[in-house]
Amino acid sequence: MPPVFAHGELRLYLLVLLMDGPRHGYELITELTQRFGGTYRPSAGTIYPRLARLEEEGLIRRTVPAAPGPPGAPGPSGAGRKGTYELTPAGQAEIDARLDDVKRLERSVAETVRTLADGVRADIRDTMRGLRAELAAAAQEVRTRPRPGPGTTPDPRRTQSNSLRHDAEAVLQRFRNDVLADLREADVAGTVSALTVETLRTVLDSARSAIRGTLPNSTTTAPPRAPHTHPQ
Repeated sequence: MPPVFAHGELRLYLLVLLMDGPRHGYELITELTQRFGGTYRPSAGTIYPRLARLEEEGLIRRTVPAAPGPPGAPGPSGAGRKGTYELTPAGQAEIDARLDDVKRLERSVAETVRTLADGVRADIRDTMRGLRAELAAAAQEVRTRPRPGPGTTPDPRRTQSNSLRHDAEAVLQRFRNDVLADLREADVAGTVSALTVETLRTVLDSARSAIRGTLPNSTTTAPPRAPHTHPQ
């Protein structure tokens, strides 16, 4: 993946994120991940050194909660505990002086998100094409097997097919329940993005075609997709 931020941009963007109030380091990582729709997640090794540098420059302040217990009591000190970061007046002044840079950075981030999302969709399509090819080959092998003639003993595979159909339905139901639970949890946090919906649509459309390729006698065609509308 090419660099997401140019030199000095991540430093400025961390200051922008702290305009909304004090944050833990892991909260800043989560916020960055959400703003990029999950297509980019910075590592702790990327974020914390930059936060330390901003603190050295006096642009942010790190507050560490005091250790529990009376003074002098044994136990972990505050030095190793998680702290929160907040803007200092100097940090706010830095942002105010660079508002044009902040606007350019926001536009750059939006463009980067679109580029990364296109890459994710392309990767999904490539993966699904490979899966469809493998399943098509397996389906063709099934089609070329000799079929039993009239008056022959019923193929025990029919019983097996019925059992496997129930297994497949259970897998589908479990998938549906898991994804619905994930979506509802993300919705509570306000993190369901357009990329989430597009990824779901692309994967399911490709999966449907791939699965039908394994069903030799399937003649079902996909119904026309209804136009997507938002509830009023």
